[in-house]
Amino acid sequence: MAYPMYEVDWSVLPPEQNRRFNPAFNIATIKQVVNEAIERVRMPTPTRLRDLIRQIRAARTAAEERSVVNKECAYIRSTFREEDSVWRCRNIAKLLYIHMLGYPAHFGQLECLKLIASPRFTDKRVGYLGAMLLLDERQDVHLLITNCLKNDLNSNTQFVVGLALCTLGAIASPEMARDLASEVERLIKSPNAYIKKKAALCAFRIIRRVPDLMEMFLPATRSLLTEKNHGVLITGVTLITEMCENSPDTLNHFKKESGQREIVPNLVRILKNLILAGYSPEHDVSGVSDPFLQVKILRLLRILGKNDAEASEAMNDILAQVATNTETSKNVGNTILYETVLSIMDIKSESSLRVLAVNILGRFLLNNDKNIRYVALNTLLRTVHVDTSAVQRHRTTILECLKDPDISIRRRAMELSFALVNGQNIRGMMKELLAFLERSDAEFKAHCSSAVVLAAERYAPSDKWHLDTLFKVLLKAGNYLRDDTVSSTIQIISSAATERQAYGAMRLWTSLEQSAVSGLATEKQPLIQVAAWTIGEYGDLLVSEASSAISMVDEDGVDDFVRPTEEYVIDIYQKLLWSTQLSISTKEFLLLSLAKLSTRFTTQASQEKIRVIIDTFGSHIHIELQQRGVELSQLFRQYGHLRPALLERMPAMEPVAAPHRDEQELDLSDTSPDHTKPDQDALLDLINGSDSLTNGDVEHQPEQIATTNNNTSSNDILDLLSGLDLTPSVPAAAPAVLLANNNVEPSAAPAALLLDGLFAPPATPQPPHPADANERNAAGAEWERAVLERGGVRVCVSARRAAGAAATLTARATSQLHTLTDFLFQAAVPKKIQLDMMSPSGTTLSPQGEITQVLKVTNPTKTPLRLRIRVSYNIDGTPVLEQTEINNFPADLFN
Repeated sequence: MAYPMYEVDWSVLPPEQNRRFNPAFNIATIKQVVNEAIERVRMPTPTRLRDLIRQIRAARTAAEERSVVNKECAYIRSTFREEDSVWRCRNIAKLLYIHMLGYPAHFGQLECLKLIASPRFTDKRVGYLGAMLLLDERQDVHLLITNCLKNDLNSNTQFVVGLALCTLGAIASPEMARDLASEVERLIKSPNAYIKKKAALCAFRIIRRVPDLMEMFLPATRSLLTEKNHGVLITGVTLITEMCENSPDTLNHFKKESGQREIVPNLVRILKNLILAGYSPEHDVSGVSDPFLQVKILRLLRILGKNDAEASEAMNDILAQVATNTETSKNVGNTILYETVLSIMDIKSESSLRVLAVNILGRFLLNNDKNIRYVALNTLLRTVHVDTSAVQRHRTTILECLKDPDISIRRRAMELSFALVNGQNIRGMMKELLAFLERSDAEFKAHCSSAVVLAAERYAPSDKWHLDTLFKVLLKAGNYLRDDTVSSTIQIISSAATERQAYGAMRLWTSLEQSAVSGLATEKQPLIQVAAWTIGEYGDLLVSEASSAISMVDEDGVDDFVRPTEEYVIDIYQKLLWSTQLSISTKEFLLLSLAKLSTRFTTQASQEKIRVIIDTFGSHIHIELQQRGVELSQLFRQYGHLRPALLERMPAMEPVAAPHRDEQELDLSDTSPDHTKPDQDALLDLINGSDSLTNGDVEHQPEQIATTNNNTSSNDILDLLSGLDLTPSVPAAAPAVLLANNNVEPSAAPAALLLDGLFAPPATPQPPHPADANERNAAGAEWERAVLERGGVRVCVSARRAAGAAATLTARATSQLHTLTDFLFQAAVPKKIQLDMMSPSGTTLSPQGEITQVLKVTNPTKTPLRLRIRVSYNIDGTPVLEQTEINNFPADLFN
């Protein structure tokens, strides 16, 4: 009589527990068991693993722990010398624990191979675990395990086959993968679900290791999606996803399948069954049926539906069902919804479905979990270009995230907020973003202030609003303001109408006075620089009663302007110039502005007071300020008749052409100053005048802020030009000529009289004349070389003869792998040769894109051309600097 309720399926037990029903259990096996028992009695019993763990944990110091480990390792080594140690399995287990603690355990590698070759399942299990932890393809022992793996892959016991598949996937070298790939492909077709899922995962690892073997596993994957076992399904979907991501040909293969083998309908059917299935204790996680499989299927659908209208149409309905039927009270449901949103945004989905996806992300923003809010902001930032209007509906919630205590959420909310700025919401968005700028951490201020300036420039509703916004940025960002903002603000004021120039001078005077009186000028030096330039140019409008009719009510309805007297303005200037905390650059702005005020103010007393202040700088400890003090003092004495003409109001400055920015790109790119040098000769002059730069206080660009020096140092430029012939000096120009030149950079000129140079932004580089481009297209480059090629970045230089002793060089930079930002091209030639650098085509280099830089070389002596170039850029925030020299130009280039 049979008792089914007491029957046990012994076939699923390990072999050593199944000896009762094992036909191989014969006399030889009995002898082996008896011998092992005798050896256990004869040999001392080693420490058990749990006892070793207790001893190590009980150690009070690191020295005690090392003593316990060294003692146990010495004992384990001694037992390894025994040929047939019955305790090898226990010793390897202890050795693996010691290895996990960071102690050397390589001497157990061969013992692991012995355990793998053992017929006992417990020995194989520990042996394979040891092999996965202690072996890699760099070890010679690694080659000895291939035959053991092949034997176990053909074992009749599914658990032994599973161990071999796990180990092969973990430590397979390319050679081992090629030797055993056919065995894995055979096991994928096995009727046993346990073996099939292990084999699919092993194939996944092999394909990652050796992509060439992908084609071998392609036929076997078709049957994986027809299985009912969820383990086989999830491994099959994982394998197909890996194939589609790494091979466009495989992706097209799956898309072209038709009939019952068509993959998208099969995936949709599986996903639909999961959604509509009732409670299943085997696969249920927080009320959701197998969320892991759902996420894997959604990810594969996203890959298959990208740029495929037909496949996208087939999955629209199921994506809508998942988005509406998934429970969001638990994190499991939020995970599925997140993958659903990504799939909807990546495929060619319907507009209503995209709105539904954005609304899901909007609900995520209201979640209490910070991780979910961050994921929502990150996803909205990536999808805002797809459906901006749908994201705009959640603008209020996004702005609330600017107040979140989590710094990562604030950063993403700031970037997303700038992406949402347009002409309709500019006033409201700027109000919120300026409030965020004022209370934000220091690391946000530079990026946020630059983005506000760009947004205001693009969408300003009026000139007055634009100026007010720029002044607020100067106030709130302080010294964290980037260099280009100072020069761009000066350019905007100089090109504004007279009424707006007077308004700017009055508004900036109020801020300058408040900063000087409160003692906060040190923290707002960019503001002091812009205010000094503006008051110096338009100081007559500041103190004149004729400008009383100008309304001083700002955009917030505030009018706090009190018209100052000439004496009071000079007193404020004197207080700032006497300050020991202001940078040298800021004092240069103030000193030259004060000199200009001597021609703007009308009273003799004011002019005399200004002269006295300037005279005191003739003995200043800093060489730059001393030089300016001496030179400006001469304008009150020997060259007094030239002072009104030399210090007259500057003409309107033309804006420097910048690369085009789309509305959506406003938030994503870090704004950087225009590094283009207007005149390469100024760079060479800088080297001749380098004696005055040894203290490191003088910046290389006129708008540079001392507290945030991001430009190339003088030592870098010396490195760039080292080895070139720089001995000839520049002929000294007449003082009157130098004084009248408003485009000379103060830090780039030799020791000579300088006045207005500090106030002028870099001269606008003139683009190549259209005729030049036509000539270039018609004649082509006579000489071209690849001069720099590293890390996927390639720089080529071509040369073409021009009229006279001149030539035109064109540098072209391309990137194959990465997006390069802040791309800067510098060049230097010997002093006998003149080099003019045109404006580059851009500063951001995208993959497969190109940046060009035109250089015009004049060589009167027709000496062989030597060109030293330096290329700098950022890759994912990491600065890269490359330098090389070209001295193999054609000998007849200037003939």
